[in-house]
Amino acid sequence: MTADELRLLSELIYDHCGILVREDLRFLLERRLWARMRALDLPDFLTYYRYLRFDPGRRAELEAAVEALTTNETYFFREPHQLKAFREELLPLRVNERARVRRLRLWSAGCSTGEEAYTLAMLVLESGLFGGWEIEVFGSDISRKVLAAARKGVYSRNALRETPPQMVERYFTADAGRWAVKDEARSLVSFGHLNLIDEHMVAMLARFDVVFCRNVMIYLDLPARRRVLKSFHGRLWPGGYLLLGHSESLIHVTADYELVHLKNDLVYRKPLLAI
Repeated sequence: MTADELRLLSELIYDHCGILVREDLRFLLERRLWARMRALDLPDFLTYYRYLRFDPGRRAELEAAVEALTTNETYFFREPHQLKAFREELLPLRVNERARVRRLRLWSAGCSTGEEAYTLAMLVLESGLFGGWEIEVFGSDISRKVLAAARKGVYSRNALRETPPQMVERYFTADAGRWAVKDEARSLVSFGHLNLIDEHMVAMLARFDVVFCRNVMIYLDLPARRRVLKSFHGRLWPGGYLLLGHSESLIHVTADYELVHLKNDLVYRKPLLAI
């Protein structure tokens, strides 16, 4: 891959989804997009770039290219300290704050194959705080492939490696070495295709009480992060919470959120007086 080919492909991917492919990631880009070129029987990267720009199938292939560049490895009950804070501290707070409307909406942004979204539904059920409430967990991703897997709700044992045994027994049905999420949790979860840097599409969503966006910001440069965080801010209710991955921070990114020190974790909150 030449320097010009790297620049052209990187700019195209960035414009599509905000992912910045740096010079030091040239080998990764070349190796992963080579597989896409072979699938399309294209001879070189410049031809592939032209395909992404002008072919009628360019949008689907752009999604495939982005999917090839990102890591979808995830599992149920990931980052347990954060989930403990969510269940034991944030959910009781939202019960009090939303008691009049009796509605709880959660967003798993960048949900991959759905493990996080289903985990949140299970934790809401386990809390026992929301009897008679309207509960919705929405999972979104830029990849239609991972969303198809999420909607099936069937997983390998590896995806359950951190799931407590009692949770496996209550919320999963085992069949031939695969585990399917039971309807009790599935019924609370829906999935949709969404590009997080598409501010107009994000603005069409209803408001949420809590947004989980873990290990997504690491793929974005600073301007793209700020755009996404501004969109989250607009979709959160005043007093709503934003939870990021353990290595992600809003320091030097935005001052629109308050940092909240919980017993089990640090989270971000949209100020109560914010619009």
